[in-house]
Amino acid sequence: MTNASVAFAALADPVRAEIVERLARRPMAVGEMAAGLPVTRPAVSQHLKVLKEAGLVAVEAKGTRRIYRIDPAGLGAIRQWLDRHWQRALASFAEEAEREEEE
Repeated sequence: MTNASVAFAALADPVRAEIVERLARRPMAVGEMAAGLPVTRPAVSQHLKVLKEAGLVAVEAKGTRRIYRIDPAGLGAIRQWLDRHWQRALASFAEEAEREEEE
């Protein structure tokens, strides 16, 4: 699997997607993230492990707490994948529009 494929697979889970949404607002600890999620704190930790392995989040130890944040490099892999496909789609659209103008 490519980096983007791993990232998309990690984000396919609604809880993990919500965790990324929350971290996009600001870095936070597991306890903060768990508040309001429909899973236990240990489950949030497992979801964070998957997101970290996919390269989407990074963690930093601050005293006894572990603070999670978005990893821009991981999101960059998704962005590159989307940009590549977007450019192809735009090129195909332009070719089709030119073909219709010629007819």
